[in-house]
Amino acid sequence: MWVRTRAVVAGGVVVVLVAVVGVWIVLRQVGGNLRLPLASRTCTVQADGRVALDADQMANAATIAAIGIQRKMPERAVVVALATAYQESGLRNLVGGDRDSVGLFQQRPSQGWGTPEQIRDPRYAAKRFYAALKKVRGWEGMRVTDAAQKVQRSAFPEAYEKWADESEVLTRALVGHATGAVACTVGRDPVLRGVAATSALHRGLSLDWGLATTAEAAGLTGLTVPAADERRGWRYAHWLVSHAHDNGVKRVRFGDLEWTARDGTWNRTSDTPATGRVVAEVFAEG
Repeated sequence: MWVRTRAVVAGGVVVVLVAVVGVWIVLRQVGGNLRLPLASRTCTVQADGRVALDADQMANAATIAAIGIQRKMPERAVVVALATAYQESGLRNLVGGDRDSVGLFQQRPSQGWGTPEQIRDPRYAAKRFYAALKKVRGWEGMRVTDAAQKVQRSAFPEAYEKWADESEVLTRALVGHATGAVACTVGRDPVLRGVAATSALHRGLSLDWGLATTAEAAGLTGLTVPAADERRGWRYAHWLVSHAHDNGVKRVRFGDLEWTARDGTWNRTSDTPATGRVVAEVFAEG
């Protein structure tokens, strides 16, 4: 009886191990970028389509888009960059990967992309990707997957195309074509608060958008970003919401719409419309 029990247990262990190996193989074949259950997502993007991301993915997507716009790249380039990062890292700033691959785009130091520390900087990585894409002759007329492959030279050249639709939705929102399109829920314990949060937002706006001289302080608990037109306003508003969790953003207002961390959605406000500017408030200290 004891021998039979041990045999059954051993057989069960083998079955479990086979199942685990099978799951691992599947993950490897799809690039490890399977979508997580929607319950774990804290951000939704609605712009002629719907995308759900967690806070880290949303922040990385917003930075990739902002760097592309700052470098005056066409919107198509933002789509290609987002699709590439989707496939390579799941829009996560990975510490490692295949061989010596690092970061959002899984760029390799041994292939001249930079040091591991440099590549782990999302802004540096995005700039290097856009610079490489710009050198590809005729990339504007290529399919997303073909343009990405010219830069990445992946063993799975068709893999980028499956992220084209999601990347187009994100691009429409993050470049400012949609109103109130990025909505994130922030818990009661943001990463930063008060002065530290405001300082981080100033730094992020400077690095992502080049707005160091135009982001005006609105006291120690927020800031105001001038917006010359509605499209630019929604670019900055969506960027602020995308970075709400890591920068302690509590409220964002543009025009007569307001996003709050408590509700996680955009709603009309009875306050005086924020015309020509985006107003952000951060969580207070303590």
